[in-house]
Amino acid sequence: MTVNKFNLPDVGEGLTEAEIVSWKVKPGDTVAINDVLCEIETAKSLVELPSPFAGTVTELLVPEGITIDVGTAIISVSDSVSGDPTPADVPAPALPVQPLYGKLPASDADTSDGALAGGPLVGSGPKADAVKRRARKAAPAAPAVSAPVPVAEPVEARTVAQVTPPASIANGVDDRPTLGDTITGLVNRVLAKPPVRKIARDLGIDLADVVATGSRGEVTREDLVSYQAQRDAELDKADGFWGKAGKPQDQRIERIPVKGVRKATAKAMVESAFAAPHVSIFVDVDASRTMEFVKRLKASRDFEGIRVSPLLILAKAVIWAAARNPSVNATWVDNAGGTDAAEIHVKHYMNLGIAAATPRGLMVPNIKDAQDLSLKELALALNNLATTARAGKTQPAEMQGGTLTITNIGALGIDTGTPIINPGEVAIVAFGTIKQKPWVLDGEVIPRWITTLGGSFDHRVVDGDLSARFMADVAAILEEPALLLD
Repeated sequence: MTVNKFNLPDVGEGLTEAEIVSWKVKPGDTVAINDVLCEIETAKSLVELPSPFAGTVTELLVPEGITIDVGTAIISVSDSVSGDPTPADVPAPALPVQPLYGKLPASDADTSDGALAGGPLVGSGPKADAVKRRARKAAPAAPAVSAPVPVAEPVEARTVAQVTPPASIANGVDDRPTLGDTITGLVNRVLAKPPVRKIARDLGIDLADVVATGSRGEVTREDLVSYQAQRDAELDKADGFWGKAGKPQDQRIERIPVKGVRKATAKAMVESAFAAPHVSIFVDVDASRTMEFVKRLKASRDFEGIRVSPLLILAKAVIWAAARNPSVNATWVDNAGGTDAAEIHVKHYMNLGIAAATPRGLMVPNIKDAQDLSLKELALALNNLATTARAGKTQPAEMQGGTLTITNIGALGIDTGTPIINPGEVAIVAFGTIKQKPWVLDGEVIPRWITTLGGSFDHRVVDGDLSARFMADVAAILEEPALLLD
């Protein structure tokens, strides 16, 4: 019987250590090649390690919660199957060993030359509901459904038109639909079956806040249950947050080790903030046409089952604007070519980063070659990126090589901010919440869907004029998405 030891591999580029977060196997378990052995947290992300061996787990060499260096042995696996020992007088057949992480150490396996096989990915979730909250009622028992139920209630056809109120109105009341009412009716429709809508109303849940997982992009009962559970958990934590006043203050301090993703992010943000001279610029945008366009995409057969949001249009706008202002899609390089000279490397490709807040810290996975994607392909890429980030499955390779970043702080109801540039880039755009506000249009004050964009730029590369032109181009697309067709 041969016992193979599996050493912690470098799952990224130049990573030196990782923490064993959780083991997925125990001694005595039988594993096959590519079965998940454990989860590790690196300075980049949470990663599942597949087994390079087939056999029986004999020992876990590192306990959970311990940070170790790359190359440290973490588990041993014998090439015999548990419960089926090989007789002592019969030579054990040598099982083929195909390591996933390069060659096996000569001391750990009889195989002397293993072939290298292929290597083993503001985020969003339920909105904080501190702004408005209705009293929750007990969820009613789910009604039995004996016949197919329509996926969504029918939406009547409505025409978007500007409504200009007359100078005087009888009785001082104008009960005709306004532009704001019309747009609200167009964009605030979420796919959901009638029973699901009723449960949401009873619980005081806005369906637009719930992440939909239905096969056709609809909100399901399970989605409501998950959302409500998370909301209740947040309330429970809030109720028990404060420590008892009778205890000494030093006993009411929670000490959280800074490690893994959070440690790497903190280090990178400090370096970026003090290495790159930041300059910020802001612009208010009338995004009413973007909201109408998003509604039409949701109703389109081509986008059936795909979650579509205004972030999709912003992503397209950033790609479009970067092509018109190339220096925002660049990197400042000190000591270029081994000399004291610096260079600006302008990227003729867009690896579009999307900042995602996760329980393990901020991650910025990016969509490779986003400039080549159609609107539908970009929507799918955004969906996959968000789903993977929320599940904590983003891989180190998906966070490397970004060229420009978007942070969607509007998902949390924030108007705008001054984001810190992601290291290795020279620009980042903050996307604020979209809400109805009074807006002057053709001399009339009417309700429109308004958002505020905030941009931060490395002033060594992007001066005031260039940053202003770039932000104006991004705003132009949000105000009139049809410009993307030019």
